Order: sequence, then C-alpha cells, then structure tokens
Amino acid sequence: MTTTPDLATLTGEYTIDPAHTTIGFTARHAMVTNVKGKFLDFSGTLQLDGADPSRSTASLDVTMDSIDTGSPDRDGHLKSSDFFKTDEFPKMTFRSTRAESLGGDDYRITGDLTILGTTKPLTIDLEFNGAAKDPFGNERVGFEGKAEIKRSEWGLTWNAALETGGVLVSDKIKLNFDISAIKQG
Repeated sequence: MTTTPDLATLTGEYTIDPAHTTIGFTARHAMVTNVKGKFLDFSGTLQLDGADPSRSTASLDVTMDSIDTGSPDRDGHLKSSDFFKTDEFPKMTFRSTRAESLGGDDYRITGDLTILGTTKPLTIDLEFNGAAKDPFGNERVGFEGKAEIKRSEWGLTWNAALETGGVLVSDKIKLNFDISAIKQG
C-alpha cells in the first residue's frame, strides 16, 4: 500500500479536544420529531497509523451525567433508572477492535460500545476532514462520523405508548461525532 507523505506524517497519538468535539445523538420523539442531544464531559485518544490505517485505534469514555438535550427535566429522566441509571453506570465507553480504509477520506472503525454494563459491537463510518496546525502550534486532525444503534440492544427499553399508535421514544438512535484531536509529543 502506498502512502502519501501527508498521511504518513499524521502517525502518532492524539487526544480528543473536548472544546472542539461533539459527541451527539438524535432520537425520534412521539413519532413526529427529532430530539437532539450531546454529552458535555468525555475524553478519548486516537492512535493513528498513516502507513497502515488498519493499525489505528480509538478509545472514548463518556460521563453519562453530562447528557444535555436542552431540557433539564428530560435530561433528569434520561439519567434516571428508566434510562441510563447514571448512579450505577456513570460511564459509556467505546474501545476500537478494527479500523479500515474505505478509500479516499472514508474510514470505518469497529469496536465495543458499553452502555449499562452491556457491551455490543458498534461500527462507525468516518470521514477524515483534514489536518492543520492551529495558531497555538498544536497539530490537529478532524473526523466526522455517524452510526446507528437500537437502544434496546443495550437494555434501554423504557417507553410509553401513544394514543395515536406508536411510541414516545424510537428504538433507533442516530449517533454523530465531530472530532478534533491534538497530536501528543
């Protein structure tokens, strides 16, 4: 596999920059609209291998109490025993098990997502947005990603039936990632 010099120079360990990263989600609400939210407290690392992207890894730890949907009442319900049980399960984690180049700027990373103590595989499609040196001398990389999960597979089964049919909260949750990471060393 030939590598462009630019890609090879990206090899190294990166720390996700929470001030310039969004870990978000979208859920269908009442069968008619989408509710969007994000997590405000998280940390993670990327180990990029520009010569062999399949050797790249990712790790993410999310503090579940940091959920923010713009509604304190809804956030409180999501933290409760009906959903995330944040007192008992304070973290959600992702640990990659496989990375692959799909060609061009497209990549796929597969790993283990743990929510409520249940670990299941998750595949995230990523687009490499580029690399740059910021005004403070930090070498940054950016990725945008998306995935879908069925929350019931992680034991997130609370719901309410609607009079008109259907349910209050969709089982399908769309995950989105807008990641900025800073090279270490």
